[in-house]
Amino acid sequence: MARSDLILNLIRAATRGDQVLVQKTAEALAADERAKKHTILADRILAQLKDETNGKPRHTASPPAIHSSGPLWAELTPKRKLSDLILPGHVESSVRELVEEQHRADLLRSHGLEPRHRVLFAGPPGNGKTSLAEAIADALYVPFLVVRYESLIGSYLGETAQRVGQVFEYVRSRQCVLFFDEFDVVGKERGDVHETGEIKRVVSSLLLQVDALPSYVIVIAASNHPELLDRAVWRRFQLRLELPMPRQEQIEQWFRRFESRTGHELGFSPRSLAQSLKGLNFAEVEEFGLDVLRRIVLAGPAADQRAITKACLNQWKKRFSPAVHE
Repeated sequence: MARSDLILNLIRAATRGDQVLVQKTAEALAADERAKKHTILADRILAQLKDETNGKPRHTASPPAIHSSGPLWAELTPKRKLSDLILPGHVESSVRELVEEQHRADLLRSHGLEPRHRVLFAGPPGNGKTSLAEAIADALYVPFLVVRYESLIGSYLGETAQRVGQVFEYVRSRQCVLFFDEFDVVGKERGDVHETGEIKRVVSSLLLQVDALPSYVIVIAASNHPELLDRAVWRRFQLRLELPMPRQEQIEQWFRRFESRTGHELGFSPRSLAQSLKGLNFAEVEEFGLDVLRRIVLAGPAADQRAITKACLNQWKKRFSPAVHE
């Protein structure tokens, strides 16, 4: 939400005597100032708000767990950086544009523009959707909040939609990345005859909440099955990126970086390993690399890297995988 809209909302709430909306809008205004590095003004707004509410601010630092099995989200420390990831060229350039827009939001706003902040990642599992969301949070120096579906999904009528509202109410006044993994769980097509009315209410509530988010809150949704998403959900996302299975040259690049980062050679050229592991996703390639590295470390200084890697390759070829039914 633009700063001018926040000020108008504040005036509207004050004239109506709506203290809840006054507090919510003032918190959003403080977050907007903090995002602009106006920390003194942001602190003064929050201090004044605290005085007016008798020292009892409405929001706490911990996520509420109202009638749920636990917090509705988890705040995680990003472990990935954009420079760590191997991305298709158009995906990397699009993400870097998004980061630049957020960092230079003041310039955009001075021209009546807002930075993009609603992002959808799609593609097969294991190809970096969560890692990329983490890397965006790292690049923006903001908290990374992951929605916990086991607490979000309720068994009673209207409960899930209410909890969705709680999540968005919490993040609305905080500069952060809000991440929905497996977004098709809550964003399913409302026209599906197999879905209940409750799912339709959840989707409708979700769309309203996403629309109301200020642009300093980056909401990222990831889906392995984008075809299941409601058509209206698609329209909400300003940036829609596909993360496909890695190509052979990308796997080769991954092994070059892995050997450089760990200081251990694997006994085979990165190209040879990429040829042998073609068809795996990035998560599987990483697990293979870590498996080999464990064995090399345990074998000690006299380790035969080539023999160890060859044994691991043979084991991976024989590993159990889900049966495919035609």
